[in-house]
Amino acid sequence: MKQSRRAATLPVAFFRRPAETVAAELLGKVVVSTAGGELAAGRIVETEAYLGYDDPASHGYLHRRNARNAALFGPPGIWYVYLSYGMHWCSNLVCQRAGLASAVLLRALEPVDGLATMRRRRGSVPDHELCSGPGKLCQALGITRDLDGVAMAGGPVMVLQGEPLAPGSVSATPRIGITKAADWPLRFHLVGSPWTSRKEKGGRFRRSPAP
Repeated sequence: MKQSRRAATLPVAFFRRPAETVAAELLGKVVVSTAGGELAAGRIVETEAYLGYDDPASHGYLHRRNARNAALFGPPGIWYVYLSYGMHWCSNLVCQRAGLASAVLLRALEPVDGLATMRRRRGSVPDHELCSGPGKLCQALGITRDLDGVAMAGGPVMVLQGEPLAPGSVSATPRIGITKAADWPLRFHLVGSPWTSRKEKGGRFRRSPAP
């Protein structure tokens, strides 16, 4: 992890692109959090793209803007954090341009630093469950609504360059847990990773026990 701490933060220009491009290229990058004054970090192994006001699964569909999703309509490279089912914080990075409501949801990480902190925050769960879902990774990294609308660059939770991925290591599948545009292949994950929110079993995927 020492090398990752010295790696460059992703520039805002990285996020000035379509969400599906950003979602695929975020795989392998490293999220580093100092939220709460404690270091925790993980390698991104799973993401989902939400394409904006013309994506029926997006919170900004048909330009529906309110106080809770205002950050989603902000400039690229800021965090959009929302509460799912009244229980779990979910973290997204806004993409493309302000007003489009396009973003990438972080779905799963491979823990790489601050495991003691993650274990304490997550409670008695096996290590492969520390960050294997949107709500889980937010809890492990200490992400809350306080991050909503905050610029990624220079903030308490940053995304750094990671090691290059091998050819053929990224797979695109339908998004998880939605009913609208459910067949769009906008979930991206690292093939064979044991850290994703769904585990490969018998050539199919099964849902992880919790969000």
